[in-house]
Amino acid sequence: MTRLFSERFLHALEPDELRLLETTRRLCRERIGPDADAVAREDTFAAGTFRLLVEHRIVATAFPRRFGGSEARQRLRIRLVEELGRVCSAAASLVTGADLSCRAIVAGASEAVQDQLLPALCEGRLQAAFALTEPGAGSDVRNLATVAVRAGEGYRVSGRKKFITRANVADWFVVVARCRDEQAPAGASPDDPFVALLIPRDTPGLTAGPAVDKLGWFGVPIAELAFDGVAVDARWRLGAEGEGFALAQDALVRARLGHASMALGRAMGAVEIAAAYCCERDVFGKPLGAHQGVQWMLADAITQIEASRALVDAAAASYDRGDADAAVQASMAKMHATDLGMKVCTDALQLTGGRGYLKAFPLERFFRDAKLNQIGEGSSEVHRTVIGRDAVRRAGEASLERHPCLPAGKLTTDF
Repeated sequence: MTRLFSERFLHALEPDELRLLETTRRLCRERIGPDADAVAREDTFAAGTFRLLVEHRIVATAFPRRFGGSEARQRLRIRLVEELGRVCSAAASLVTGADLSCRAIVAGASEAVQDQLLPALCEGRLQAAFALTEPGAGSDVRNLATVAVRAGEGYRVSGRKKFITRANVADWFVVVARCRDEQAPAGASPDDPFVALLIPRDTPGLTAGPAVDKLGWFGVPIAELAFDGVAVDARWRLGAEGEGFALAQDALVRARLGHASMALGRAMGAVEIAAAYCCERDVFGKPLGAHQGVQWMLADAITQIEASRALVDAAAASYDRGDADAAVQASMAKMHATDLGMKVCTDALQLTGGRGYLKAFPLERFFRDAKLNQIGEGSSEVHRTVIGRDAVRRAGEASLERHPCLPAGKLTTDF
């Protein structure tokens, strides 16, 4: 069965990776796609979808083999998330969320903690949530105000976190905070090192609020967390003090690739839906799709999506290789793909007119869900700043190759 979009990226996948991708496609056709509307009717945790993803070892791609996972490359994971995002934002988010919440445990937990938690997380018997964002600190992580005060053989955590995905169902929380001595003045300081801690849900002093109403992405609720002197033993620390920021950044790089591929999958689905409608809808005596203006809209969308898919694939390969600029490449991919995803969903809804605006038609859901990809894990504006700063920094380095058309000497001198 042919598809509207290119399959050229499949040539980069190994036979076992292709088999898992085909399993995911079958699930999307037979279960996840047909169920997506029901999942999106109310913002309760999509437990059935999660179990399905666990059962077919799609969630396991985020985990190392020794704990029951498949330790998948990012080049495979972006294809899986793209397929899921094509039909259901909740399903795609559950896969990216498992990686985001567990990556720091994989990278920073002691061997004993890994043995205790990772097999159960891989099998879906436990769930974790990544608690980073705060009322006063979103993309600007350095403004985090939650503090972990050193106390005996551990820490006491105080502060608030917000917009925490799956906070109302998670068994464990990966919490990033500022580390301080008991004798230090109250409050967080920019000089305090970051620390990442694992905290179980039932710890005294930890309160998870109710799910917060939101515009879209139903099936993966968000909630606030409050920490009131929560005692955490040092064995639950991830990495060393001072490594919390690095652990968070690695998880966020992977999550940004997930957001990018999810946005492109949704954009692909939106174009497929709009194109099918344009072939059936008659306007002024001929199918809507026979009008040149409509063909041009579809041509622009398909071409831009294919270009963005190449950018995301290159960023995923950069991460898999461990390239030094993988984080900036992920920022480029996330910014471009999510901005494009919003535009394509808007144009697809425009092509389907009044039908597209109805809740009974999937584009209404696609349109609402598209916006969060531009915001989550760093807004497009933040990523533009990251990319721009990196460009200016590299342009000013003495080792940068000078453009051969430029004269020698300072460019501010008249010539």
